[in-house]
Amino acid sequence: MIELHYWPTPNGHKITLFLEEAGLPYEIKPVNIGKGDQFKPEFLAISPNNRMPAIVDTAPADGGKPLSVFESGAILQYLADKTGRFLPTDVRGRFKVLEWVYWQVGGLGPMLGQNHHFNRYAPEKIPYAIDRYVNETRRLYGVLNKQLDGRAFIAGKDYTIADMAAYPWIVPYEAQSMVLDDFPHLKAWFEAIRERPATKKAYEIGESIKGRFDLTQDEEARKALFGQGAKA
Repeated sequence: MIELHYWPTPNGHKITLFLEEAGLPYEIKPVNIGKGDQFKPEFLAISPNNRMPAIVDTAPADGGKPLSVFESGAILQYLADKTGRFLPTDVRGRFKVLEWVYWQVGGLGPMLGQNHHFNRYAPEKIPYAIDRYVNETRRLYGVLNKQLDGRAFIAGKDYTIADMAAYPWIVPYEAQSMVLDDFPHLKAWFEAIRERPATKKAYEIGESIKGRFDLTQDEEARKALFGQGAKA
């Protein structure tokens, strides 16, 4: 059983995408990041960076005690290795996929996250910051669009963890001030993944989780969301 410590954000959706595609049994442990659950001691014990998602595999391959993994890219790689799915085993294919996973976790996610912050959440609008991150978002969309020219998926003909890593960050493209028609190869890829049954199920799960919680935010909740409530 996989215990998934999760909130429906782009990084959280990556893992439900994998679990739904693979058909692995899992149980969601909600981490309400708007209320500061990510700073609770029991969560920090498995995710010391106070970020979700994180998993606990109660039946790891080595037969030992439950194994925890944090960081979404590491979780995807772990689950791919555990199941033997969505990550090639040949050295060239494997590292082609991992290149694009690391591109996402090191570039696409952080830069688009800053786009979200300065466009939607910052207490004051800072034109320089907004322009900087919208322009970098556009550049990264262009990189992905070029990679998808002539390919069904990021690393080639097969759907892999590289696609699962990138797709959730493209979902809020309108909030990022992007127009998918400007990136036709990316748009075709995006629409194909959106129609996968596992994708639909993963996002339905996210909506159902949010529906169970009070999502209103006061000033303390905002501080928790953006890490200002973290204790050293």
